[in-house]
Amino acid sequence: MSKDMVRRLRLPQLDATNGVWPALAVALIVGGTLVALDGGSLFSESSMISLLQRAAGLGIVAVGQTIAILAGSLDLSVAYVISLTSLVAAETMAGSDGMVLPAILAVLAVSAAIGLLNGLLITKLRINAFIATLGVGLLIKGYLEQGYAGPAGSVPTSFQHLGYDRVGPIPLSFLLFAAVAAAVWFTLRSTRYGHHLIATGGDLDVARLSGVRTERVLIRTHVICSLCAGIAGLYLASRLGAGAPRVGAEGGYDLESIAAVVLGGTVLAGGRGGVTGTVGGVLLLAVIDGVFNQLEVDSFFKQMVRGVVIVAAVAVYALRLRRTSDRRKAAVA
Repeated sequence: MSKDMVRRLRLPQLDATNGVWPALAVALIVGGTLVALDGGSLFSESSMISLLQRAAGLGIVAVGQTIAILAGSLDLSVAYVISLTSLVAAETMAGSDGMVLPAILAVLAVSAAIGLLNGLLITKLRINAFIATLGVGLLIKGYLEQGYAGPAGSVPTSFQHLGYDRVGPIPLSFLLFAAVAAAVWFTLRSTRYGHHLIATGGDLDVARLSGVRTERVLIRTHVICSLCAGIAGLYLASRLGAGAPRVGAEGGYDLESIAAVVLGGTVLAGGRGGVTGTVGGVLLLAVIDGVFNQLEVDSFFKQMVRGVVIVAAVAVYALRLRRTSDRRKAAVA
């Protein structure tokens, strides 16, 4: 084979996460200009703190959703896991400082159990991930609607520091989001489980034939995804001061987390993408929300714009993937 042919075959692989960061920069510039023309400031300290706090809760959930989608799965129960765990946290704490640690452990245990159930339904009963996680979510929703008419429990003032305190100009909650994202990023890049997860999402059958225990990978993935939702539930309980049975669903954390992952360039079919892009997707959604809130834009129009942004992002990624595939086919030919 000639050197020219070798050079043509060595085409750079598409990093689908790259596009979200220029989009975020454009959103900041355009949004900042529009807010300034309206007499406000997108880059004031209070605005940026609000933006980062808005990103923290969604970001933690979206990081968990990222690994589920990378594995070729997804989780539609996360919104209800958030609501349930906020109640578990608040009712266990009951305003007592001494019950903070038991409440955190209870939340992690409940979250892990739900993730385990999701994983077992998908791997052992061969139920499609969409149906399995939606069904589990609806079961939790039914329990919440039957058992709670409104907020319940209370968290002590010491625990509310998580929702409101800052380290310098950066909210403590955003640092928690960054820590969760960094841990998952390291796991994907540097551990056997991370490599097996990417292989499972890339091609389940090939991964299985290569010796990867794909069922174990999927179960572990759903446990981690639910744990991330539980951590987000703890954060929202600290913000609200109590548990709320509809905080997850009303916040749209199920579809919002998937949107952030898609905006970040992770392919819904699995096996391609990463946490870095998801962080950018979360920040992009937070900036759009922040701009529209300051401009007092109608919520219906805001959702329309968000939908257009998501569809446009997916279309751009799909086009780039198609062009890359065509170039490789042409090089081989």
